[in-house]
Amino acid sequence: MEIPELNVVTGAFGYTGKYITSRLLSMGKRVRTLTGHPNHQNPFDNQVSVAPFNFDNKRELIKSLQGATTLYNTYWVRFSYGQVTFDKAVENVKMLIKAAEEASVRRIVYISITNASEESPLPYFRGKGFLEKVIINSRLSYAIIRPTVIFGPEDILINIIAWFLRQFPIFAVFGSGDYRVQPVFVGDVAEIAVSAAHQDENIIIDAVDPEIYTFDELVRLIADRIRSRAKIIHLRPELAFFLSRLIGYMVNDIVLTWDEVEGLMSNLLVSENPPIGQIHLSDWLSQNVDSIGTKYAFELYRHYH
Repeated sequence: MEIPELNVVTGAFGYTGKYITSRLLSMGKRVRTLTGHPNHQNPFDNQVSVAPFNFDNKRELIKSLQGATTLYNTYWVRFSYGQVTFDKAVENVKMLIKAAEEASVRRIVYISITNASEESPLPYFRGKGFLEKVIINSRLSYAIIRPTVIFGPEDILINIIAWFLRQFPIFAVFGSGDYRVQPVFVGDVAEIAVSAAHQDENIIIDAVDPEIYTFDELVRLIADRIRSRAKIIHLRPELAFFLSRLIGYMVNDIVLTWDEVEGLMSNLLVSENPPIGQIHLSDWLSQNVDSIGTKYAFELYRHYH
Protein backbone atom coordinates (compact mmCIF):
# COMPACT_ATOMS: atom_id res chain seq x y z
CA MET A 1 0.00 0.00 0.00
CA GLU A 2 1.41 3.35 -1.04
CA ILE A 3 1.97 5.82 1.80
CA PRO A 4 0.39 9.23 1.05
CA GLU A 5 2.81 12.12 0.64
CA LEU A 6 3.53 14.25 3.69
CA ASN A 7 2.72 17.96 3.69
CA VAL A 8 3.82 20.34 6.44
CA VAL A 9 1.51 23.27 7.21
CA THR A 10 2.50 25.99 9.63
CA GLY A 11 -0.39 27.01 11.88
CA ALA A 12 -2.89 24.26 11.02
CA PHE A 13 -4.80 25.17 14.18
CA GLY A 14 -5.04 28.82 13.15
CA TYR A 15 -6.89 30.52 10.33
CA THR A 16 -5.62 30.07 6.77
CA GLY A 17 -3.56 27.04 7.75
CA LYS A 18 -6.67 25.27 9.03
CA TYR A 19 -8.39 25.57 5.66
CA ILE A 20 -5.29 24.42 3.78
CA THR A 21 -5.05 21.44 6.11
CA SER A 22 -8.71 20.53 5.63
CA ARG A 23 -8.25 20.64 1.87
CA LEU A 24 -5.16 18.40 2.01
CA LEU A 25 -6.85 15.86 4.29
CA SER A 26 -9.85 15.71 1.95
CA MET A 27 -7.40 14.72 -0.80
CA GLY A 28 -5.98 11.89 1.30
CA LYS A 29 -2.67 13.62 2.08
CA ARG A 30 -0.75 13.26 5.31
CA VAL A 31 -0.29 16.50 7.24
CA ARG A 32 2.07 17.60 9.97
CA THR A 33 1.74 21.04 11.48
CA LEU A 34 4.39 23.30 12.96
CA THR A 35 2.82 25.53 15.57
CA GLY A 36 3.65 27.96 18.31
CA HIS A 37 0.90 26.36 20.39
CA PRO A 38 1.63 22.61 20.32
CA ASN A 39 -0.49 22.01 23.42
CA HIS A 40 -3.64 23.57 21.99
CA GLN A 41 -6.55 21.29 21.20
CA ASN A 42 -6.01 19.56 17.87
CA PRO A 43 -9.21 20.06 15.82
CA PHE A 44 -8.05 17.30 13.44
CA ASP A 45 -7.38 14.74 16.20
CA ASN A 46 -4.89 12.10 15.08
CA GLN A 47 -5.17 13.06 11.41
CA VAL A 48 -2.52 15.76 11.89
CA SER A 49 0.76 15.25 13.71
CA VAL A 50 2.12 18.18 15.70
CA ALA A 51 5.58 19.67 16.16
CA PRO A 52 6.62 23.00 17.71
CA PHE A 53 8.22 25.67 15.52
CA ASN A 54 11.67 25.21 17.09
CA PHE A 55 12.98 28.37 15.44
CA ASP A 56 15.75 28.39 18.05
CA ASN A 57 16.76 24.78 17.34
CA LYS A 58 17.63 24.29 13.69
CA ARG A 59 18.34 20.57 14.05
CA GLU A 60 14.88 19.89 15.48
CA LEU A 61 13.28 22.16 12.89
CA ILE A 62 14.96 20.22 10.07
CA LYS A 63 13.86 16.95 11.67
CA SER A 64 10.22 18.09 11.74
CA LEU A 65 10.38 18.84 7.99
CA GLN A 66 12.08 15.66 6.85
CA GLY A 67 10.02 13.46 4.57
CA ALA A 68 7.75 16.28 3.47
CA THR A 69 7.20 17.04 -0.20
CA THR A 70 5.62 20.45 0.37
CA LEU A 71 5.80 23.13 3.05
CA TYR A 72 2.87 25.53 3.31
CA ASN A 73 3.97 28.59 5.25
CA THR A 74 1.22 30.75 6.72
CA TYR A 75 3.36 31.91 9.68
CA TRP A 76 3.59 35.68 10.09
CA VAL A 77 2.62 38.37 12.60
CA ARG A 78 -0.05 41.00 12.10
CA PHE A 79 1.83 43.56 14.21
CA SER A 80 4.76 43.75 16.59
CA TYR A 81 3.80 42.89 20.16
CA GLY A 82 6.33 42.57 22.98
CA GLN A 83 9.27 40.50 21.78
CA VAL A 84 7.30 39.24 18.78
CA THR A 85 8.37 41.75 16.12
CA PHE A 86 8.36 41.90 12.34
CA ASP A 87 12.16 41.59 12.34
CA LYS A 88 11.92 38.46 14.49
CA ALA A 89 9.24 37.02 12.21
CA VAL A 90 11.48 37.61 9.18
CA GLU A 91 14.38 35.80 10.87
CA ASN A 92 12.09 32.92 11.84
CA VAL A 93 10.85 32.44 8.27
CA LYS A 94 14.41 32.64 6.94
CA MET A 95 15.32 29.85 9.37
CA LEU A 96 12.32 27.85 8.19
CA ILE A 97 13.35 28.24 4.55
CA LYS A 98 16.91 27.11 5.27
CA ALA A 99 15.64 24.14 7.27
CA ALA A 100 13.33 23.18 4.39
CA GLU A 101 16.28 23.23 2.01
CA GLU A 102 18.34 20.98 4.28
CA ALA A 103 15.38 18.65 4.82
CA SER A 104 15.07 18.25 1.01
CA VAL A 105 11.54 19.61 0.88
CA ARG A 106 10.58 19.84 -2.80
CA ARG A 107 8.33 22.91 -2.83
CA ILE A 108 7.29 25.76 -0.60
CA VAL A 109 3.92 27.47 -0.85
CA TYR A 110 4.29 30.86 0.80
CA ILE A 111 1.27 32.92 1.82
CA SER A 112 2.35 36.52 1.21
CA ILE A 113 0.17 39.58 0.53
CA THR A 114 -0.77 41.65 -2.49
CA ASN A 115 1.68 44.43 -3.32
CA ALA A 116 4.41 43.02 -1.06
CA SER A 117 7.61 44.95 -1.67
CA GLU A 118 11.03 45.31 -0.10
CA GLU A 119 10.68 49.03 -0.75
CA SER A 120 7.43 49.44 1.18
CA PRO A 121 7.50 51.87 4.13
CA LEU A 122 5.10 49.51 5.93
CA PRO A 123 6.87 46.69 7.83
CA TYR A 124 4.14 44.12 7.08
CA PHE A 125 4.45 44.55 3.32
CA ARG A 126 8.22 45.12 3.45
CA GLY A 127 8.86 41.95 5.43
CA LYS A 128 6.70 39.88 3.10
CA GLY A 129 8.49 41.35 0.09
CA PHE A 130 11.89 40.58 1.56
CA LEU A 131 10.93 36.97 2.25
CA GLU A 132 9.56 36.55 -1.26
CA LYS A 133 13.06 37.41 -2.52
CA VAL A 134 14.65 34.95 -0.07
CA ILE A 135 12.36 32.20 -1.38
CA ILE A 136 13.02 33.08 -5.03
CA ASN A 137 16.77 32.86 -4.37
CA SER A 138 16.50 29.60 -2.41
CA ARG A 139 16.94 26.07 -3.75
CA LEU A 140 13.25 25.35 -3.27
CA SER A 141 10.63 25.14 -5.95
CA TYR A 142 8.06 27.75 -4.97
CA ALA A 143 4.55 29.11 -5.30
CA ILE A 144 4.03 32.54 -3.75
CA ILE A 145 0.36 33.26 -3.05
CA ARG A 146 -0.60 36.90 -2.57
CA PRO A 147 -4.04 37.31 -0.98
CA THR A 148 -5.65 40.61 -0.07
CA VAL A 149 -7.91 40.80 2.99
CA ILE A 150 -8.96 37.23 3.76
CA PHE A 151 -12.53 36.84 4.93
CA GLY A 152 -14.24 33.89 6.56
CA PRO A 153 -15.83 32.82 9.85
CA GLU A 154 -12.63 33.52 11.82
CA ASP A 155 -11.40 36.66 10.04
CA ILE A 156 -10.58 39.88 11.84
CA LEU A 157 -11.47 42.84 9.58
CA ILE A 158 -14.95 41.89 8.36
CA ASN A 159 -16.01 40.54 11.74
CA ILE A 160 -14.73 43.61 13.61
CA ILE A 161 -16.49 45.98 11.21
CA ALA A 162 -19.70 44.00 11.76
CA TRP A 163 -19.17 43.96 15.53
CA PHE A 164 -18.71 47.75 15.61
CA LEU A 165 -21.83 48.20 13.48
CA ARG A 166 -23.80 45.99 15.89
CA GLN A 167 -22.46 47.54 19.10
CA PHE A 168 -22.26 51.29 18.47
CA PRO A 169 -24.64 53.93 17.10
CA ILE A 170 -21.87 55.49 14.97
CA PHE A 171 -19.24 53.95 12.70
CA ALA A 172 -16.30 56.16 11.71
CA VAL A 173 -14.75 55.65 8.27
CA PHE A 174 -11.15 56.75 7.85
CA GLY A 175 -11.13 59.83 5.64
CA SER A 176 -13.04 59.76 2.37
CA GLY A 177 -13.44 55.98 2.32
CA ASP A 178 -12.86 55.94 -1.45
CA TYR A 179 -9.79 53.69 -1.23
CA ARG A 180 -10.44 50.19 -2.51
CA VAL A 181 -10.37 46.71 -1.01
CA GLN A 182 -10.83 43.33 -2.69
CA PRO A 183 -11.60 40.68 -0.06
CA VAL A 184 -10.87 37.01 -0.79
CA PHE A 185 -12.54 34.01 0.84
CA VAL A 186 -10.28 31.87 3.02
CA GLY A 187 -11.50 28.69 1.30
CA ASP A 188 -10.50 30.16 -2.06
CA VAL A 189 -7.03 30.96 -0.72
CA ALA A 190 -6.67 27.37 0.49
CA GLU A 191 -7.82 25.98 -2.87
CA ILE A 192 -5.44 28.26 -4.79
CA ALA A 193 -2.53 27.34 -2.49
CA VAL A 194 -3.06 23.58 -2.74
CA SER A 195 -3.52 23.76 -6.50
CA ALA A 196 -0.33 25.79 -6.86
CA ALA A 197 1.59 23.23 -4.80
CA HIS A 198 0.96 20.59 -7.43
CA GLN A 199 2.36 22.63 -10.29
CA ASP A 200 5.98 22.33 -11.39
CA GLU A 201 6.91 25.87 -12.35
CA ASN A 202 7.82 28.65 -9.95
CA ILE A 203 4.85 31.02 -9.75
CA ILE A 204 3.61 34.17 -8.02
CA ILE A 205 -0.20 34.46 -7.89
CA ASP A 206 -2.51 37.16 -6.61
CA ALA A 207 -5.30 35.35 -4.76
CA VAL A 208 -8.32 37.60 -5.15
CA ASP A 209 -12.06 37.23 -5.54
CA PRO A 210 -14.13 39.14 -8.13
CA GLU A 211 -15.73 41.90 -6.04
CA ILE A 212 -13.94 45.20 -5.42
CA TYR A 213 -15.36 47.80 -3.05
CA THR A 214 -14.38 51.19 -1.79
CA PHE A 215 -14.01 50.96 1.97
CA ASP A 216 -17.12 53.09 2.38
CA GLU A 217 -19.06 50.67 0.15
CA LEU A 218 -17.72 47.71 2.13
CA VAL A 219 -18.89 49.15 5.45
CA ARG A 220 -22.31 50.00 4.02
CA LEU A 221 -22.66 46.52 2.50
CA ILE A 222 -21.96 44.89 5.86
CA ALA A 223 -24.32 47.30 7.61
CA ASP A 224 -27.05 46.49 5.10
CA ARG A 225 -26.63 42.73 5.47
CA ILE A 226 -26.74 42.74 9.27
CA ARG A 227 -29.44 45.45 9.31
CA SER A 228 -27.36 47.81 11.43
CA ARG A 229 -28.83 51.20 12.26
CA ALA A 230 -25.43 52.73 12.99
CA LYS A 231 -24.81 56.11 11.37
CA ILE A 232 -21.76 55.92 9.10
CA ILE A 233 -19.67 59.08 9.26
CA HIS A 234 -16.33 60.18 7.83
CA LEU A 235 -13.59 61.47 10.12
CA ARG A 236 -9.99 62.50 9.69
CA PRO A 237 -7.95 59.27 9.70
CA GLU A 238 -6.03 60.31 12.81
CA LEU A 239 -9.23 60.94 14.78
CA ALA A 240 -10.91 57.73 13.62
CA PHE A 241 -7.77 55.80 14.56
CA PHE A 242 -7.72 57.44 18.00
CA LEU A 243 -11.29 56.29 18.57
CA SER A 244 -10.39 52.75 17.52
CA ARG A 245 -7.56 52.77 20.07
CA LEU A 246 -9.95 53.88 22.80
CA ILE A 247 -12.20 50.95 22.02
CA GLY A 248 -9.11 48.73 21.97
CA TYR A 249 -8.41 49.76 25.55
CA MET A 250 -12.01 48.94 26.45
CA VAL A 251 -11.85 45.41 25.03
CA ASN A 252 -8.17 44.83 25.92
CA ASP A 253 -7.09 44.26 22.35
CA ILE A 254 -5.39 45.97 19.41
CA VAL A 255 -8.27 46.73 17.07
CA LEU A 256 -6.18 48.26 14.31
CA THR A 257 -2.67 49.60 13.77
CA TRP A 258 -1.73 52.80 12.00
CA ASP A 259 0.29 50.76 9.49
CA GLU A 260 -2.88 48.87 8.63
CA VAL A 261 -4.75 52.13 8.14
CA GLU A 262 -2.02 53.39 5.81
CA GLY A 263 -1.97 50.11 3.88
CA LEU A 264 -5.73 50.26 3.44
CA MET A 265 -5.76 53.90 2.37
CA SER A 266 -2.86 53.32 -0.04
CA ASN A 267 -4.92 50.81 -2.06
CA LEU A 268 -2.54 47.97 -1.25
CA LEU A 269 -5.38 45.52 -0.64
CA VAL A 270 -6.54 45.33 -4.23
CA SER A 271 -5.04 43.60 -7.25
CA GLU A 272 -4.75 44.67 -10.87
CA ASN A 273 -4.68 41.01 -11.96
CA PRO A 274 -7.74 38.97 -13.00
CA PRO A 275 -9.59 37.38 -10.04
CA ILE A 276 -9.20 33.62 -9.64
CA GLY A 277 -11.30 33.09 -6.52
CA GLN A 278 -14.94 32.01 -6.72
CA ILE A 279 -16.76 33.18 -3.59
CA HIS A 280 -18.38 36.64 -3.59
CA LEU A 281 -18.25 38.51 -0.29
CA SER A 282 -21.79 39.81 -0.84
CA ASP A 283 -23.14 36.26 -1.11
CA TRP A 284 -21.12 35.02 1.85
CA LEU A 285 -22.38 37.87 4.04
CA SER A 286 -25.98 37.00 3.19
CA GLN A 287 -25.39 33.34 4.04
CA ASN A 288 -23.68 34.12 7.38
CA VAL A 289 -25.61 37.16 8.53
CA ASP A 290 -26.60 35.60 11.87
CA SER A 291 -23.01 34.99 12.98
CA ILE A 292 -20.92 37.84 11.52
CA GLY A 293 -19.81 40.26 14.20
CA THR A 294 -21.87 38.71 16.98
CA LYS A 295 -18.69 38.16 18.99
CA TYR A 296 -15.60 40.32 19.15
CA ALA A 297 -12.62 38.71 17.37
CA PHE A 298 -9.78 38.98 19.89
CA GLU A 299 -6.43 39.16 18.10
CA LEU A 300 -4.24 39.21 21.23
CA TYR A 301 -6.11 36.37 22.88
CA ARG A 302 -5.97 34.25 19.74
CA HIS A 303 -2.21 34.50 19.28
CA TYR A 304 -0.62 35.49 22.58
CA HIS A 305 -2.66 33.91 25.38
